[in-house]
Amino acid sequence: MSRAAPGVRTETAAVRAGLILVAVAGAAILLFAPLAVVFAEALREGGRAAVAALSEPDALAAIRLTLIVAAVAVPLNTVAGLAAAWAIAKFDFRGKAMLISLIDLPFSVSPVVAGLALVLVYGTGGLFGAWLVAHGLTVVFALPGIVLATMFITFPFVARELIPVMMEQGRSEEEAALTLGASGWHMFRTVTLPNVRWALLYGVLLSNARAMGEFGAVAVISGKIRGQTTTMPIMIEMLYNEYLSVAAFSMAALLGGLALITLLLKTLLEWRHADLLSAMRRH
Repeated sequence: MSRAAPGVRTETAAVRAGLILVAVAGAAILLFAPLAVVFAEALREGGRAAVAALSEPDALAAIRLTLIVAAVAVPLNTVAGLAAAWAIAKFDFRGKAMLISLIDLPFSVSPVVAGLALVLVYGTGGLFGAWLVAHGLTVVFALPGIVLATMFITFPFVARELIPVMMEQGRSEEEAALTLGASGWHMFRTVTLPNVRWALLYGVLLSNARAMGEFGAVAVISGKIRGQTTTMPIMIEMLYNEYLSVAAFSMAALLGGLALITLLLKTLLEWRHADLLSAMRRH
């Protein structure tokens, strides 16, 4: 058994037990209890009622739209995150610090403000509104606007997981591959991508979970058109405001279940590849 170095103070058993108790109690009160209540309320009238509520046309449309938005936004952000991380980690250029700050911008800007900004840019009276109308393109109150809002909110996750890993690995392996005659694409596919694959998957999982659960920015730019531009979080709010509790909690339970699956995959990834992920674990 290892012992503390001389002069280093360690907590007593009572202090450790107290800290663990506070952590467990906080998690139970703030996380587990609300989630348990959601599932309990969803099944209050039985499983059939919950399934029937999720089988309504508007509910199915919300589920389908949520999955479509995630399926579009996450791959696009994966490519953009890879490009941003590659540029920051592998090259030195003016404005590098500014680019890093811009990547973190969605963390500091309210989602509602982000959605409003997108409306002011792509709306009918916005910066590009006249051009979009002239070409018959609709962004606001349509799928493209929802995808843009989701991409804005989830953009940092992939890049922020890749940047520290790429910076720690340096450029030596890529330079060696290029010296041996590998093309840029071959070098990226056989050297760079395998080295960051777990960090990339980690970022994709986080981005996907955030994409499916985004409410604020999507609520502003979607217009909340029932059956057309309502994602699952928006549909939950609408059903709850209409006092359709079972339907609202059933949708919330489904969304929570998808989040739990993502959390499970994230936990398995951390458990199996703890050493490779230790450089960029900040959560």
